[in-house]
Amino acid sequence: MRGKSKTSKYDYSKKLVVVGDGGCGKTCLLTVFSTGVFPERYVPTVFENYLTTIHYGPYNKEIELALWDTAGQEEYDRLRPLSYPNSNIILLCFAIDCPASLNNITEKWYPEVQHFCPRTPLLLVGLKSDLRKNRNATEVLRTQGLTPVTFQQASAVAASISAPYIECSSRENIGVHEVFQLAVSLAMKKTFSFSKKGCVLL
Repeated sequence: MRGKSKTSKYDYSKKLVVVGDGGCGKTCLLTVFSTGVFPERYVPTVFENYLTTIHYGPYNKEIELALWDTAGQEEYDRLRPLSYPNSNIILLCFAIDCPASLNNITEKWYPEVQHFCPRTPLLLVGLKSDLRKNRNATEVLRTQGLTPVTFQQASAVAASISAPYIECSSRENIGVHEVFQLAVSLAMKKTFSFSKKGCVLL
C-alpha cells in the first residue's frame, strides 16, 4: 500500500488478510491483537476489517495496519476473493487442535491465495497452541485416532509452501504480538526490496 503522505501520521499503511478454515481462530487472533480482549462467544465471520497500528522497530516506523478477516466456510468461497486485492501480507491460519485445518492449507488455502495474489508474502500461523497440551482437547482427538499438530509437522508444511511458520495462543495472549511483528516485517521487507530496485511505492 502507500507510503507516508503529507497529512498522514503513519510512515506506511499495510493491508493484512487472514484466511483459513472456519472456526480455526482467525477472528480471535485479530481481536486479541487489536483490543487485547479474547472473545468468549463464537460468531462466524462473513467479512470484517479492523484498523490498528504497530511499531516496526528495525526501521523505527509507525505502520497503519488494516486487518481483513475472512470467512472460511465454503458458502463464502465466491465472496472471499474480494478481500485479496492490494494485500501486503496474507496469514494462512490453522488450528493446532484440528489436523484437518492444516491439511486444508495445502489443499485449499495456499492454492487459492496463489491464484489471486501470487506475489504477496505469506505467513503460516498455528492458532490455539495452548490446546496442544490441553487434556480435554487431546482426549477428543484421541477418540478420533488423532493428535494435535506438532511444531515439526507445521514447519514441514510451511517449508513446502515457502513460508515462515509461527504459532500462538489467542486465549492466553501468548505470541500474538509476535505474529503481527513478523507479518509486518515480511510486508516491509518486500516494500524495501522494491524501493531498492527503484520502484515507486504506492
